[in-house]
Amino acid sequence: MPEQSHPVAVVAADVPPRVKPSNYPEPFASRMSGREKRALGDLFGLSNFGVNLTRLAPGAVSSLRHAHTRQDEFLYILQGHPMLHIDEGKTQLSPGMCAGFKAGTGNGHCLINQTSDEVVYLEIGDRTPGDEGTYPDDDLMASLVEGKWQFQHKDGTPY
Repeated sequence: MPEQSHPVAVVAADVPPRVKPSNYPEPFASRMSGREKRALGDLFGLSNFGVNLTRLAPGAVSSLRHAHTRQDEFLYILQGHPMLHIDEGKTQLSPGMCAGFKAGTGNGHCLINQTSDEVVYLEIGDRTPGDEGTYPDDDLMASLVEGKWQFQHKDGTPY
């Protein structure tokens, strides 16, 4: 069976945004309003890591504050001035700045756009099987099972 054809190069901003704005169950999915992701890694058929071009409208957040057990993450700010929220506190970022989150540290992180301008950044993460996500501020846990996230309450009951 021939491999699926993928483009060689594209203008990232021209890639259509993800159809489903969030994988989170409610009541968390609605908190991702104002976030738009363009799945660049998927477009090219990448299987070892993902790349998203993400836009945050004023007041939007990148995700629930979370940490991964097996997946590393990296962010590179292209436009705007988001607030990086980690366990140690908050740090204002600006274009050209980057941040990385090593798997297994447990350091919860997210970006918050507290400005009146749009934020645009690249997010890159690996796709290590068996990853789990922890959410220090919310009653949520996640497990990556066969490439799909499954969400539970912290007591283990499913959403």
